[in-house]
Amino acid sequence: MNGVPMTNPPPLHAEDRPEYERLLAEALRDGTVLTALRAPGALTADQLRIRALRDADTIAAAAATEYRHYTELRDSLRSTPPPAEGAEPTAPGLLSQLRSANGGAGLFPVLTVLTPILAWAAALVLLLLGYTLRAADPGLTLARSLLTAGWVALAAGVAAMTVGIVGLVLTALRDGTAAPAGTDPELAAELADARREWRAALRDHGLLPYLHAGLPAVPVPRPDFTSPGYTSPAFSSPGADGLTDPEGRTPRPAAFTGPDFTGPGYTPPGFTGPDDVT
Repeated sequence: MNGVPMTNPPPLHAEDRPEYERLLAEALRDGTVLTALRAPGALTADQLRIRALRDADTIAAAAATEYRHYTELRDSLRSTPPPAEGAEPTAPGLLSQLRSANGGAGLFPVLTVLTPILAWAAALVLLLLGYTLRAADPGLTLARSLLTAGWVALAAGVAAMTVGIVGLVLTALRDGTAAPAGTDPELAAELADARREWRAALRDHGLLPYLHAGLPAVPVPRPDFTSPGYTSPAFSSPGADGLTDPEGRTPRPAAFTGPDFTGPGYTPPGFTGPDDVT
C-alpha cells in the first residue's frame, strides 16, 4: 500500500477477474491457509473460494491504490496512437518476423501444423514397409533400416508437436500482457511493474487476510506439565550450601561442628584475676 487514502476504490474490471481468480487459487494453496483448512470445523477450500469470488470487489479494495495506478497506465497505453503506416515495431518478435507481408498466417504457424503431420505420415509408411519386409525376410538389412527411419520420424513428429504447443502457449502469455504495438518501451515496462505490484498487494493485503479471517486460528502447542515424561527443573533453594539435595527438593540438616575446647591445639586465655583484666 502507498499510504494514499482509498476513498471510492475502483471496482474490479471484468477483464481483470480471471487474474483475480488465478491469484485466489494461488492463495488457497498457501501453506498457512492449507494448515488452517485442516483444523476441525474449518470451511472447505471450495466454500472459501465461493465466498472470495462473491466478495471480490471488497477484497480488491485492499489493493485499490496499486490497482488504480495499474489501470490508469493501461488505459493510457491503449489510447496511444498507433504507429504510422509502414512503420515497423522497435523490436518485432519471432512471430512478427515470420509473418507474411500480406497479413497471412506466415511461415511459423504453417510449419507448426505441417511438420508433425508430415513426420507421422512418413513414420507410418516406413514402419509398414519395414515390418512387411521383416516378416518376409527377417535377416533383410533394408527392413531394419526402414524400421529405424520410421521410429526416428515418429519421434521427430512428437518433438515438432511439443515445440508448436510451447510456442503457442508462450505467444498467448506474451500477447495477453503486451502493450499495444508502437508504444514507448519505458511505458510498457512501467505497466508490467504496476501489474506485478497490484498482484502482490492483492495477494498479501487482500486475499490472504480474507482467507485467514474465514478460518479458525490454529492453536499453538503448549508444554504438558502433567504428562508422565515431564521432569521439573532442578533449582537449588536459597540459603547456605548443603541445605537441600542435588535436585533442590528434600531439605537436609546442615552439618555443624562446634569448636573443640579440649583439643591439643587449644590454649585457654591467661586470665589470673580481676586485676589482669584492667
